[in-house]
Amino acid sequence: MPRQPTLVGQTVLIVVDIQGGAFANHDGGIPHMPGYSDNMRRALSVIAAARGADIPVVFLQEIHRKSMVDYGRELDGSEGVHCREDHPATALPVAELGILPDDPIVPKRRYSGFFGTDLEIVLKGLKAQTLILVGGMTDVCVHYTFADAHQHDYYVRVVSDCVGGTSLPAHQASLNAMEYLQTGACQTADQIIAAMGHHKARAA
Repeated sequence: MPRQPTLVGQTVLIVVDIQGGAFANHDGGIPHMPGYSDNMRRALSVIAAARGADIPVVFLQEIHRKSMVDYGRELDGSEGVHCREDHPATALPVAELGILPDDPIVPKRRYSGFFGTDLEIVLKGLKAQTLILVGGMTDVCVHYTFADAHQHDYYVRVVSDCVGGTSLPAHQASLNAMEYLQTGACQTADQIIAAMGHHKARAA
């Protein structure tokens, strides 16, 4: 199949789980690759560019109850207890992310932003066609959200230097897997910001 345009139709930026510990390399029960916090800071430039291009921004937040009744099988692998509602690192850093009062915030109990949430309802309301993903973890929540978005027939782009994985090999393997699903899916911050500017100019 021919490569599709980078941004098609109504575009929405999805910020995946950039939560309280993201800028301080706090692992919160999950290992982080080197440079993780740098990539999360770089994601702020993509959020700012989305604002400038009139692209809606949706924030995902993984959050679990203190009783731990909603972890399911998440603790069966390499991850420890993470994103519990009573831990400071679970909160969204509203000021740093520049979250506005009308920005949708979608809490989730599983890795995919689509599983058991109202994300699809929000995206339908926004008439989204293309989704841009930044945040963490590349090989967990970003990857599963990407896969579900792909299976919902969205065009999906992941900003490769604005996501971070549990390790560098896992990060790269997931980027490769996403690129396999949609050619041109992986974009750098500079590339996606330029595409946002062109997209706004075409819409004007």
